[in-house]
Amino acid sequence: MSTTTDPAAQPDPNSADPNAGDRIADENLKTPRRRIIVASLIGTTIEFYDFYIYATAAVSVFPILFFTAEDDGAALLASMATFGAAFVARPLGAVLFGHLGDTIGRKATLVGALLTMGLATFLIGALPTIYQIGLWAPAMLTIFRFCQGLGLGGEWSGAALLASETAKPGKRAQAAMWPQLGAPFGFILANGLFLILAWFYSYDSNAIRALADEDIDAALADPFLVWGWRIPFLLSVVMVGIGLYVRLRIEETPVFAKALENKEKTKVPVGEVFRKNWREIILGTFIMLATYGLFYLMTTWILSYSIAAPGEDGTQGLGYDYMDFLILQVVAIVFFAIFVPVAGRLADTFGRRRMLMVTTAGIMIFGCTFGFWLSAENIGSGEDLNVWQMLIFLCVGMSLMGLTFGPMSAYLPELFPTNTRYTGSGVAYNLSSILGAALTPFVAVWLVQTYAVWAVGLYLALLGALTMISLILSPETSKRSLYTAEKQEG
Repeated sequence: MSTTTDPAAQPDPNSADPNAGDRIADENLKTPRRRIIVASLIGTTIEFYDFYIYATAAVSVFPILFFTAEDDGAALLASMATFGAAFVARPLGAVLFGHLGDTIGRKATLVGALLTMGLATFLIGALPTIYQIGLWAPAMLTIFRFCQGLGLGGEWSGAALLASETAKPGKRAQAAMWPQLGAPFGFILANGLFLILAWFYSYDSNAIRALADEDIDAALADPFLVWGWRIPFLLSVVMVGIGLYVRLRIEETPVFAKALENKEKTKVPVGEVFRKNWREIILGTFIMLATYGLFYLMTTWILSYSIAAPGEDGTQGLGYDYMDFLILQVVAIVFFAIFVPVAGRLADTFGRRRMLMVTTAGIMIFGCTFGFWLSAENIGSGEDLNVWQMLIFLCVGMSLMGLTFGPMSAYLPELFPTNTRYTGSGVAYNLSSILGAALTPFVAVWLVQTYAVWAVGLYLALLGALTMISLILSPETSKRSLYTAEKQEG
């Protein structure tokens, strides 16, 4: 069904006007923009909530319940490996849901992605442990984590297109930043809920790990390990129901509907995008690299490093209280949320590429300071930890995260034409997740155990350097028309 009224009155999408696509969206938009904002935001919030509760549990719970090893470090590495399984699945999800999004539409595909993630998350909450069903437990955990990755692989690009393809003229980055806020909001919900439950059950991660080494049966009787950790996973089904209600009440984006009217749909989007836009996929993948590395160092890895018991040389961990550290993370994530809309405005004012290059330089400098911020000699450990120094470190990292993540939902989709935009942006975004996110917590744990915490910062600086090279080679896209079925030159 066409969404246009008088075709002769429509702006020419092939004109030199960079806002032609945005004007098509603005003039033919049937769904109230407020509802679109809610639909894009609530969906990504739920998806990221589901994703992050696994990340938190992978550090504090799963090494005890789903993995057995001779030492805590090996169990943690095994848990991190299953954590990374979702990132392997995400490019596959981008291809699967990208095909649907570029052929049947953005709306229906977003509903499917939300259901995939929600069902997998709920089932994780109902899983028996390795002590109940043996190796089937980690195997099933890995499968459900893989399904989480499939869902999130199809979610992000669809939500980004829902927002950007309905943007007001000249304000595409500011419109597209709404689904980006789902990341900090989902993180706050996930960690906030874990924090409340850990407080309610008086859960002490370090004490339970020590008890598990001596008497596993006594440790498994802890109420948090029996039921408490399951509650955030099981509650996701309620949130998914709310998300579905909102998303089923929106219309297809006018830009995609116009492409269908002009018979520009391609039968095999993944083949088309790799044939015509392979360069954009490579550039988009590495543009996201530093963003992914920064985020998962500032969330998953820093949690494991901060609560792990210190080694003899002080390099293994800081031995800080699990619940107290979650409070610091929740406070710091607020800075992430604050700087996402700031980044959207800056990207519309100064351009995506210039703004991201400055931010990436900041990330590289930040990485070179890890030894100063986080070495046990400088920050202390256990009850002697310098809490203010840790909080400042987290807030600086999360502020940079907001600045680098905010424009991505505009920049990556703008690299691709309408008929392969869902697939292209999703593949680039999620291929980067393997390099920048799946490997990062695992590599960081190994670097600390092998060298020291300064090596983790140099790893982040290296990721930033690769991103900087990609930005230098990439075009500025803020003046591109969003409505196009052909590859555009910068």
